[in-house]
Amino acid sequence: MTTEHPARLAAQRSMDAVTRGAKQEWLALFAPDAVIEDPVGPSMFDEEGKGHHGHAGISAFWDMAIAQAERFEFAIADSFAAGDEIANVGTITAFLPGGMRVDTDGVFVYRVGEDGLIRSLRAFWETERAFATMRPA
Repeated sequence: MTTEHPARLAAQRSMDAVTRGAKQEWLALFAPDAVIEDPVGPSMFDEEGKGHHGHAGISAFWDMAIAQAERFEFAIADSFAAGDEIANVGTITAFLPGGMRVDTDGVFVYRVGEDGLIRSLRAFWETERAFATMRPA
């Protein structure tokens, strides 16, 4: 992932901020009207499956999903840029309290505006598949 595509750069900055636990830096990467769907559709993080909207919704998503883990590791196996979007294929490993870890395989799609801010983040992954990987760290 070395091409300087705007969406790829935004995705890399997002993953870096999450890895470092830098919530405010991460929020600043998103446009004021951005939407996160992680995962896409109804889930434990979004019962109605309508996504997390705007900085307030995205901040609440951080508190509910990201802040609950002790740390994250991202392993992007491939990345496809097209138009104003990037689709990253890979695994996100969450290290949870109590010494457990979960691997989430998926496709993570970022769309940016002309200003380089993230307009949408759509994560395609399956809860059951991720939870089936839970094991001691």
